[in-house]
Formats: sequence, C-alpha cells, structure tokens
Amino acid sequence: MSVEKRIRELIEEKIADRPDLFIVDIKMVNNAKVIILLDGDQGVGIQDCAMVSRHVGFHLEEENLIDQAYNLEVSSPGLDTPLLLDRQFKKNMGRLLIIKLNDGKKVEGELIDHDDANMVILEMVKEKGKKAKQVERTIHRNEISEVKVGVSFK
Repeated sequence: MSVEKRIRELIEEKIADRPDLFIVDIKMVNNAKVIILLDGDQGVGIQDCAMVSRHVGFHLEEENLIDQAYNLEVSSPGLDTPLLLDRQFKKNMGRLLIIKLNDGKKVEGELIDHDDANMVILEMVKEKGKKAKQVERTIHRNEISEVKVGVSFK
C-alpha cells in the first residue's frame, strides 16, 4: 500500500464522524514533506487541522511509514489554491471566481450554477461607451485549466 493511500485512510478514519469535512488533496514532496489539504462545507478550523495532524502523525510514526525525517503540514486550501472538487464549487456558489481557460484567457464572474460538464457564471461585460452589465455565461469544464476564488473589494 502506498503511503498516500494509507494517509487517506487515516484521515477518513479521523473525520468519519464529521461529514462536513473532506479531503481536497494529499501530496508527498520528495518523501520529506506530507501536505494535506482539508476543507469543510462551512470551512475548516485550526482545531480540525490539528486533530487530523495528530492522528496522521501518530500513525505515520507508529507504523514507520516514512523512513526518514519529514514534515507534516495540514491546512485548508488558501485563496491561491485552485478549486478541484465539486464540493468546493458548491461551497463557493455566489462567490467571485477567476477562471483560467485552456487558451490562456482569464474570465471572472460570480458562480451561479455548476455540474459535471459546465459552470455558469455572471460575468461583468463592458461594451464601449456603455455601462457594464452582468451577463450569464456557460463555460464547459473541458475549456477550463484552473479555477480560483477571487477577492471582491465591494
């Protein structure tokens, strides 16, 4: 069994009684750093991260899964972390998203709907000489290379 698979099992075991929490990503960096990104439908607190860190850290040591010194990092995804899971999109309904398309263009808009194939946003469109207006735009998921939550200064 791979170390990442065992770590996933340990996390799932620890958050089994917390259906609001979910794993976003687990990364091993050069066998010396384990990065766990944890999120929740209503956000994730530092206590949640600490709880998972203690549980995973204890078992990694106990089972001697990593045979060298390593760092264990458990955190929530920051604003600079791309959205990966449908559950993250659901959590960010109504928020400003910055969407990078495969052709390199960037699109910004408020997420109003999503499914496995498409995302629907309200995009601010400014035509020359006219006031900007919100336009509903559907973007196929296969056109998207990355989605991040934007910061709105309204």
